[in-house]
Amino acid sequence: MKTLTPPETTLGHDRVRQNVRQHYGRVASEPRACGCAPTCCTPGAGSAEELAHRLGYDATQTSAVPEGANLGLGCGNPHAIAGLKPGQTVLDLGSGAGFDAFLAARAVGGEGKVIGVDMTPEMISKARANAATTGLTKVEFRLGEIENLPVADASVDVILSNCVINLSPDKARVFAEAFRVLKPGGRLAISDVVALQPVPQALREDVQLHAACASGAALVNEVETLLRDAGFTEIRVTPKPESRAVIQEWFPGKGLEDLFASATIEAVKPLRA
Repeated sequence: MKTLTPPETTLGHDRVRQNVRQHYGRVASEPRACGCAPTCCTPGAGSAEELAHRLGYDATQTSAVPEGANLGLGCGNPHAIAGLKPGQTVLDLGSGAGFDAFLAARAVGGEGKVIGVDMTPEMISKARANAATTGLTKVEFRLGEIENLPVADASVDVILSNCVINLSPDKARVFAEAFRVLKPGGRLAISDVVALQPVPQALREDVQLHAACASGAALVNEVETLLRDAGFTEIRVTPKPESRAVIQEWFPGKGLEDLFASATIEAVKPLRA
């Protein structure tokens, strides 16, 4: 069967973005919203907190954010590789209701700054409402697309993202924008879904699976190439075998655990071009 990389699908970039925006607008608005996969919001699927613990967050982290900030939308814990330090400026790509942004704000302290960017108005509204309950003054949320970041050049120390870049139909542009806004020496600390083998066209064209963080994923070597082409060095893309069970639960009976895995993605913007 012929396989296609995400930018080559016949869905079109605008249709992909509209579908993703609508999907996560519903997730932000529904009372029991949690998780991106079709099974995540069904009875018995477990709470967002339980899912976060399975993905690597500890109880201290899940209890440190406002109620409603954790919607169970991640596929890993980017903080485990971020090594955030007081005073840093952090950017969260696809910040959702603010879960990772709030954790980052506590890590960088009052001298640091955190910017969350999300393209879904409902998520931005939810994150800003959550922020108002925290007392954190150095965290803000901006409406925008991760392919066109509303962030100044060379202004960010660390970029976080959790299960979002796979949703983009133009990953090359995402990494180019990430490179632009990072300071020299700045780093990527990302959790995302990657493809372990070429994905059949029928799955690439499934808009529901795309919005559920599956069929838009790029192959590991494609991610590495995109990062290298954007200018990054010290690139590491590390699939997590333990994510197989979670993906199997998200998509029961589809065999997608053989095609996809959660991975950590790390890279550095060189000090000199």
